[in-house]
Amino acid sequence: PQMREHARRMQKLASSRYLQNIMMHIFLCFHYIIKSVCFSVSSMTYDFIVVHPGPNLNMIVGANGTGKSSIVCAICLGLAGKTSLLGRGDKVGIYVKNGCSKGYIEIELYKIGGNVVIKREIIRETNQSHWMLNGKQCNQKTVEEEVKALRIQVSNLCQFLPQEKVGEFAKMSKIELLEATEKSVGPPEMYEYHCELKNFRIKERELENALKEKDSFLEKAKQRHERNKYDVNRYYEKKRHLDVIELLEKKKPWVEYETTRKELEAVKKEREEAKKRLSVLKQAQAPLIRKIQLIEDQLKPTDAQIKVKTELIKAASLKCKEKQDQIDQKHKEIDKIKQALRLKEEEEKEHQKRISNTKRIIDGLKADLSKVGDQPDVAEQISSINAELRRIQEDRAKLDDKADLRREKDNLNAQNAMLCKKLKDMDNTIHVKEDKLRSRHKDTYTAVQWLRQNKHLFKGNVYEPMMLVINMKDSQFAKYVETHISFHDLRAFVFQRKDDMEKFMTEVRDNQNLRVNSICAPEASFAKQPSSRHIESLRRFGFFSYLREMFDAPEEVMSYLCQQYKVHDVPVGDNRTKTMIKTVIEEPYIRILYTTDERYTVKKSLYSNKVSTSNSAVQPSQYLIINVDAEEKRQLEQQLEVCGTRLRNVSERMSVLDKEHAELDHHENKLLVEKKRLSELKGKRRQLEQKIRTKEDSLKQMEQNVIDMKKVEEDTKKKVDAVHSQKVAIVTALMAQMKLRGKLTMEKIYLALETVGLSAEKTKLENNCRESISELKTNEQKLGNLEQRKVCLTEQCKGLLKRAKSICKMQLDESLPDHLRNVGVIVKQTFLKCVYGLSLQAFTKLPDTPDEIDAMLNEERSKADCFTGLNENVVSEYNKREQEIKHLEKEQEERVTALNTYRQNISQAKERWLNPLKQLVEQINEKFSEFFRSMQCAGEVDLHSDNEEEYDKFGIRIRVKFHRSTHLHELTAHHQSGGERSVSTMLYLMALQELNRCPFRVVDEINQGMDPINERRVFDIVVSTACKKTTSQYFFITPKLLQNLKYDEKMTVLCVHNGIHMLTSNQWDTKAFIQRRLKHKARA
Repeated sequence: PQMREHARRMQKLASSRYLQNIMMHIFLCFHYIIKSVCFSVSSMTYDFIVVHPGPNLNMIVGANGTGKSSIVCAICLGLAGKTSLLGRGDKVGIYVKNGCSKGYIEIELYKIGGNVVIKREIIRETNQSHWMLNGKQCNQKTVEEEVKALRIQVSNLCQFLPQEKVGEFAKMSKIELLEATEKSVGPPEMYEYHCELKNFRIKERELENALKEKDSFLEKAKQRHERNKYDVNRYYEKKRHLDVIELLEKKKPWVEYETTRKELEAVKKEREEAKKRLSVLKQAQAPLIRKIQLIEDQLKPTDAQIKVKTELIKAASLKCKEKQDQIDQKHKEIDKIKQALRLKEEEEKEHQKRISNTKRIIDGLKADLSKVGDQPDVAEQISSINAELRRIQEDRAKLDDKADLRREKDNLNAQNAMLCKKLKDMDNTIHVKEDKLRSRHKDTYTAVQWLRQNKHLFKGNVYEPMMLVINMKDSQFAKYVETHISFHDLRAFVFQRKDDMEKFMTEVRDNQNLRVNSICAPEASFAKQPSSRHIESLRRFGFFSYLREMFDAPEEVMSYLCQQYKVHDVPVGDNRTKTMIKTVIEEPYIRILYTTDERYTVKKSLYSNKVSTSNSAVQPSQYLIINVDAEEKRQLEQQLEVCGTRLRNVSERMSVLDKEHAELDHHENKLLVEKKRLSELKGKRRQLEQKIRTKEDSLKQMEQNVIDMKKVEEDTKKKVDAVHSQKVAIVTALMAQMKLRGKLTMEKIYLALETVGLSAEKTKLENNCRESISELKTNEQKLGNLEQRKVCLTEQCKGLLKRAKSICKMQLDESLPDHLRNVGVIVKQTFLKCVYGLSLQAFTKLPDTPDEIDAMLNEERSKADCFTGLNENVVSEYNKREQEIKHLEKEQEERVTALNTYRQNISQAKERWLNPLKQLVEQINEKFSEFFRSMQCAGEVDLHSDNEEEYDKFGIRIRVKFHRSTHLHELTAHHQSGGERSVSTMLYLMALQELNRCPFRVVDEINQGMDPINERRVFDIVVSTACKKTTSQYFFITPKLLQNLKYDEKMTVLCVHNGIHMLTSNQWDTKAFIQRRLKHKARA
């Protein structure tokens, strides 16, 4: 009754306003079971459909295109599955039937305590969905949580295997298969335990790594600590040396002070004695000194007068020198005047010489003129030569188009360079394509290089990959061509002959081990095959061109593309096409079309003649957008060839003209030489007469320009007399200065003689008392030195005393006891008492002299300097590190304890997870092996792991054997055939079926590719397993069934029919069909 009520409700909905939209409704046996599926316009097949599956095996049978997979899509999308799981499109809107704006899917799931109804409404244009759960609005996350709570996993291939994902099951890794199996048939906590173990293992690795790092750090710290211990010992030894140095440095100023004080007392005593000796010497030398002083007083004024006379003599000498220089200057002026006179005389002699030479030349020319007789008339010969020269000029004028040829040659050279540049730019564009090919598929690029070097090995045309030889007429259309042609064909080599292709593949694929594609063009050319309809008839839909008209390609390549991809019948439209898409897809002969940004594929059902479409986005072009116009390149190459031919012709014509010009020039030169000879013979007398007249005129001019030497000599004499007069005045002044200088010199001599007398007397007196004066000066100097020494030592004593008090921490104004100044022993005792409190016995071990103290200080400092890089931080760091090491050792003990505890927890968690998992895998293996044995094959399932501690490496390994002669091989996407993989996949899923953890399973067309024997065996296993009471609901979708299969009463067979003559559901009478079939069979 519940099902009938639901059917009535669905029919009511179908007749309502939702009839033109999408609707799907599904029902789920056991814990959770699909009870019904209802949808309208799901995928691209139905307007409205209600599916009532059975609780066990549901066999959904129908021909291709009837809409079986639409039921699978509705289950996936209605249970919040992602479109990527179906592999049919990335947008949910494409699952709405074309021509409808929206639709919905409704699924009812059986659940104890109340069924769960999920409804999803899909908006085609915006790709959005509206969700309802049990009649209430909700979001997708709420639905996902409800589905998860029901243990439904549409993303798990072990539970939900759509048609497009069948091949991916064999590609699943062992790890992925284990996780999918855990989720599908394991207890709810098994997968959680597995994830928990993987996280535990990660944390365990982190703890182990941290422990290792800390162990390494602790070991390094201990090593550094041991090295620092040696540094600490060295530090204390250095400190002992520094203490001795400090003691010596504090004792040294007191010893220096005592030594300096004693030295000062000695200097004072010596100074007093020097004063006494100096007083006695001064009293003995007093009379002689007074006489010498008297003479010195007399010498002073005389020396002053001598200095005055010396200055006057110097001034007079300077004036004499000036006058002498003036006299020398006048001598030079006289020499210049005489030199000018000599130059005039030489100029006049040269003038007379030129006059004489001119007269001689005139006489010679007159003699030559008299010898020249009458000459024959050469005018006729010259006229004949002139006529011949005019003829040569006329011939040259006829050849004067050489300049035009040169200009033409320059223009052709420029045109040739421009064409070469354009071709080079095109070649560079091709190189960009090649670089892209090399980066995307290096093997194909390597094969291209080999082909270019070995093209002579092939008999027919061989073309490089299509992406290199296809040239777009407009780069904006490259995206359509690149979307339409697969990349495998874009990088394929095209051959005209099949034997050439086999030779090429043998070399590059077998010998060079390169992965390349190759195709052979059709024998009959399809390149110019006409389109089904002229493009003009499609312009009303926005179509403006077929794909073939958008690009150029060699004939063989175009022929293959027309045959394989029908590029001559694929129209391209604009935005107007997209807006009219519903009308466009109804047009006959259009199977694939392009709008501005989308590709549409139109399919027509063989049963109902209904049209279904799919669309996908057109991706931007990556390779063909780099465009080279082949026609333009061909025209450029032709133009370059024509230009080269014209250039060669012009060069040949210019060579001929150059040769003719050379012959004319040679003949013209001979005529000009002959004409020159005749002209010279005719004009020789006229030339001689002209030369005589010229020379006579020159002679007259020279005779008029004769210099008057008498006048020149008189002018010179006047100038010399004037200079002599000036010279006499200067000599007179010179004599006066010389007389004054002589007088001053005599006066200086008299004063010098007087000084000599006094100096002699002074010298005599000084000689008499020289020894006593020398001794006096020595004593004065010694007394001065002692005075300075006393001052210096006094200051030094004060400084040393101040320093000593400072070191001994005594007050600066504290007076020193009298006994301390005189007794060294008392100084030592006072020093020890005030500074160190040491006994005299300890103090006496130190040196008592500054030199010995300095020597000991240098020795101790040298020893201390040997201990470099040491300070108090060494000791503090040593103590600090010792405490740190103890702390680290304690922490390490705690970490080891924590790690051991953590490992115990992991071990317990591992037992909770691994033991049930092994049991589960063993159960799966038993069923899987039993199924394979029933098919007379072998198969096993085991839990595989290289390391049991690496929980993220655990996986389920499936190994199968279909032939007795082979061994068990792991199930992979490459080793087994497609049918063998399908059988293995199906049997593994059936092995999971009896474990009954998931509510239902869906398998879509997995029997495709199986041979009839295996298909029958698999079908028997599916029926026997899925129809047991303990198994979950099972959906098995297939387009075909073998005859005489075994069926079970518990299975439900849902026949999917589609077509224009299809009966409605209320007209469907199964009993009537059976009766009719039986009658027909009886008649037969």
